[in-house]
Amino acid sequence: MRILLTGTRAEPLRARLEALGHDVLHQPLVRTEPVGQEPVDVSGYDWIVVTSVTGAQELRRRMRGRPRRVAAIGAATAEALGGADLVPVVSSQEGLLAELPRPAGSVLFAGAEGARRLLVDELDADFVPLYRTLELRPELPVADVAVVQSASAARALGAIGAAIPAISIGPQTTRAADAAGVRIVAEARTHDVEGLVEACSSLS
Repeated sequence: MRILLTGTRAEPLRARLEALGHDVLHQPLVRTEPVGQEPVDVSGYDWIVVTSVTGAQELRRRMRGRPRRVAAIGAATAEALGGADLVPVVSSQEGLLAELPRPAGSVLFAGAEGARRLLVDELDADFVPLYRTLELRPELPVADVAVVQSASAARALGAIGAAIPAISIGPQTTRAADAAGVRIVAEARTHDVEGLVEACSSLS
């Protein structure tokens, strides 16, 4: 099966799929750029929350002080920040919210400009935008299925108008794909590389 990866990064998903015998292409449908360069002072917060690898990398670069505790939405995000005290079983804002001890105290959410505000609103958290995501409109190669790992990638795929069915990383991305006119043929049961590999394998 020829699989098109549309996220900013191809690895390690590409390697896993190629090991299973798939022909894997990579054409990003989104790119990110930093928002500001100011240092981010994390001292005084009980929890720092990051929900993406890009957000974690930007925070690590700009962070001043030492966080008391860190919550990361997935293992790759935790690794990008240098570790985390909490990585929820379900890699979503809902999953993180369910496992975060209460009362959480003072919380800083560091993420994308325009990020979902579930955690910010539920935890009365401070929010600092560290980057923005821009949707791209490249010419797409021929593929049997595309993998979309974010709502922005799903919207970009829909805007291009290519009749490529897609595999979604989770419910939020699926909803964005549906709204953009993208046909989702499988959704990852876990919102990570393992879930995407399993979803791709289910179509083989």
